[in-house]
Amino acid sequence: MKKFAMILAACLWLAGCGGGQTIVLLPDLDGHVGEVTVTSEGGRTATLTQANQAVTGTTRVTTLSEAEVQSEFGAAMAAQPLPTARFILHFHSDSTRLTDESKALLPDILESWRSRSSRDVSVVGHTDTLGEKQYNYDLSVRRAEKVRDLLVKGGMPEDIIEMTSHGEENPLIPTPDGRSEPRNRRVEVLVR
Repeated sequence: MKKFAMILAACLWLAGCGGGQTIVLLPDLDGHVGEVTVTSEGGRTATLTQANQAVTGTTRVTTLSEAEVQSEFGAAMAAQPLPTARFILHFHSDSTRLTDESKALLPDILESWRSRSSRDVSVVGHTDTLGEKQYNYDLSVRRAEKVRDLLVKGGMPEDIIEMTSHGEENPLIPTPDGRSEPRNRRVEVLVR
């Protein structure tokens, strides 16, 4: 997030060069605010840590209103990509059967893909820690394949779907080995 904020601030600085050098710290696409330190040619520094904080060539920190940010940088901000749409689909224990709530999310995933004209979708399988590690990995692969197949059946081209699996690694809710945790029995779908 910090790198994104610095890159965005640098881009906004370049966009603002015509009317005086201004660097503005904006939230990233997920709404998080990073931090950037600006050093002037004279060696003075200023650190921006809050949304819409700005610094000019004098390193004096001010905070711009939303209207000022939009007026100065609205066109550059409008050119940013949409934030990644993230969906979490849950499964019944030891199966590739989606819960009813998760089945209901499939049309939303497909709509997100269509409305974005996306060519970049990730499907990532997971399990809880109940069972052997290799079995859980294989189950996470089958879960990811199940979701991929449902998305393809809904019209999504298979060649835009990147499928990976983590088994019991990277749990959403950390648990000891051998613990059933329904929130970890999932497939995450990311539409960019």
